[in-house]
Amino acid sequence: MATLNKDIFDLSVENHELVKLAYDAYLANSRSSHAKTLKRGEVRGGGKKPWKQKGTGRARFGSTRNPIWRHGGVAFGRTGEENFTKKISKQAKRQAVCQALSMKNAEKAIFVLDKAVKLTGKTKDAVKVLKDMKLEDKNVLAVCAEKTPEVLRSTNNIANLKLVRAAYLNVFDIMNADAIVFSEAGLKATEARLIGEEK
Repeated sequence: MATLNKDIFDLSVENHELVKLAYDAYLANSRSSHAKTLKRGEVRGGGKKPWKQKGTGRARFGSTRNPIWRHGGVAFGRTGEENFTKKISKQAKRQAVCQALSMKNAEKAIFVLDKAVKLTGKTKDAVKVLKDMKLEDKNVLAVCAEKTPEVLRSTNNIANLKLVRAAYLNVFDIMNADAIVFSEAGLKATEARLIGEEK
């Protein structure tokens, strides 16, 4: 059985501020800006003055595309060019991942596959592994070193399992998983990424 590195899986997490920052940054950086509204100058029509300036008793208006009119333009609306990204340093991101993994390890939600486990490309093999680990009814995050064709074919059709490479392991996926399953190669790649880069 593989031994978990204490610098990654056994940290004392006094508060969750860094984890929350990384979680929010992941969501913000995944957000796209498609919404767009029309300003008064972009709405069709409105070239003719609705009524004369004086003598009607009504308020003066120069265009029906005024933002306070129905079907008028939108004041301070979305432009479609909004930038929602949040920057977080690599060191902070790695530390947040380590803290998240430590929190999951404290919940006894970290598992490492035995070397004897081999996926042949059949979904039933992966399902059997989850059943043997009593994880078939849980949201599982599987961490591997590389997404080989055999691993992809074995896991693609399992609804409650998400496969991720160690290089892309993030706080969002970790915190949303009920259990995290590492392959031995995936565990080594995770340690190399989180510990090796700091040296």
